[in-house]
Amino acid sequence: MKVAVVMGSDSDLEIMKETVETLDSFGIESFVSITSAHRTPEKIKYFLEESEKQGCEVVIAAAGMAAHLGGVIAAATNMPVIGVPMQGGGLDGLDALYSMVQMPGGIPVATMAIGKPGAINAGILAAQILAVKYPELRPKLAEHKKKLALSVEKKDKELQEKGIKKYLEDKK
Repeated sequence: MKVAVVMGSDSDLEIMKETVETLDSFGIESFVSITSAHRTPEKIKYFLEESEKQGCEVVIAAAGMAAHLGGVIAAATNMPVIGVPMQGGGLDGLDALYSMVQMPGGIPVATMAIGKPGAINAGILAAQILAVKYPELRPKLAEHKKKLALSVEKKDKELQEKGIKKYLEDKK
């Protein structure tokens, strides 16, 4: 199981390491590349060829501002493409979000939230897509949701025991 993770700039690496770590937590390998839709358009074909050679089955594409990377890749492959809009620019990521969600009919890019939450969710969505073919991922996904629920329960228990003032002070 392998997922291609591509971003338009090395400035996206800090956020996209969250995707790679999420994939790792499910036992999914990743092929990571920097490929700009605008600055290196000829590299898109090479990136997709290499992704296929490496056995990637899903592409996660992160980009900011005009954010065309995911759409260009989706137009050139039949693999599912997940887009992660990056913060920055004059609109702080809204431009990237709008670019990704406004794909023309026939060229889907599953678009996540802006920034870190989107990077994490992209890894989880990729695992869910792969779980259709690889059933061994299903218990890992179920365990992940169970851990999320336990985390909320633990926080609520703390809040109930300490009260809001002390709980917030301890969070600082």
